[in-house]
Amino acid sequence: MTSLTPQDQIEHQLQHHEEEHPDHRMFGLATFLVADAMTFAGFFAAYLTFKAVNPLLPGAVYELELPLPTLNTILLLVSSATFHRAGVNLRQGLNERCRYWLLATAGLGLAFLISQMVEYFTLPFGLADNLYASTFYALTGFHGLHVTLGALMILIVWWQCRTPSGRVSASNHFPLEAAELYWHFVDGIWVILFVILYLI
Repeated sequence: MTSLTPQDQIEHQLQHHEEEHPDHRMFGLATFLVADAMTFAGFFAAYLTFKAVNPLLPGAVYELELPLPTLNTILLLVSSATFHRAGVNLRQGLNERCRYWLLATAGLGLAFLISQMVEYFTLPFGLADNLYASTFYALTGFHGLHVTLGALMILIVWWQCRTPSGRVSASNHFPLEAAELYWHFVDGIWVILFVILYLI
């Protein structure tokens, strides 16, 4: 009788556990994202309210330029495509290609954050000008925090799938799927944010 390796024992225990208990991890993540979306909805409502009821000071300008936010939108939409490619490659057992696409996705997220910081330094209003300006910074900053956390998740998955038998693999790709769902959520929120803040 051959003895099982520690990795085989873990996989056997996980398989046995999954047979006894259904996997609700994705449902739990979806529930979290719905709650997170409600937080963003509160921010959107506050932003639109403050923008409508706060009169501009004499000489104040609140027109937002479109080039940088448009670039940011493109960066995040492309990053969703690269993340999808990473998932496809992982499920096919192509870990090196998966890691390449994950690194590209994290790089696009970092480029988004840099572009957003550049925009902050060129805005015609400051954080404490009025409630409208404060809500703008809070909303975009809260989204930027989500992008930062998402990029960190991507890098963790990138590290964990460095070998076909690693913690993240073709047979255990939930961590990548969870991070991908979160990233698509963040991208979707940005599209809504872009329309409300820059186009309306």
